[in-house]
Parts: sequence; C-alpha cells; structure tokens
Amino acid sequence: MEAFLIPAISGILSAFVGRWKGSSFFIWLAVGTALPFIGLIAAILYRNEGDEPERACPRCGTWQKLHVQVCRRCGEDLFLPDPSEVRPGR
Repeated sequence: MEAFLIPAISGILSAFVGRWKGSSFFIWLAVGTALPFIGLIAAILYRNEGDEPERACPRCGTWQKLHVQVCRRCGEDLFLPDPSEVRPGR
C-alpha cells in the first residue's frame, strides 16, 4: 500500500507547488509521481515564472517576458530593451 501512497502524495504535492509557481500541473504530477522525493524538491526549487520582468513589443504592443526573443503575437524579433521600458513581473 505504501508503494502507491507515497508516490501519489508526492506527485500531488509536486503538482500543486509547480502550478503555484506558474508551470504545468500535469507535468509536475508526472515528475513527482515518477521521482517521489526528488520531484517534490525540484518543484520547490523551480523558478517562479511570475517574477520575471516584462517588456512591450515595439510592433503590436503586447507585453512579453524579458527572455522571449520573438513576439508570440506578431513575430517581431525582440532585442534587449532600454531599462526604462521594462516593467517588473506581476
């Protein structure tokens, strides 16, 4: 019984932690279930996607994360902006 209970609990905890940090619930569920304690530790150490700075696309004006190199809406190449054009992540 413990062979099924420990991976299931670890998977669910990993999934909730991963989702809270802005990632996929189901991917972290699979990782946490396959690697019970390592998956939970990895989910805790995973970076939070919401804290990354954002910038506006010069062509269409949509806000993109700073690490994005091509606008997802219009396909414009995005270069490193002036620091005054960057807003903190939400």
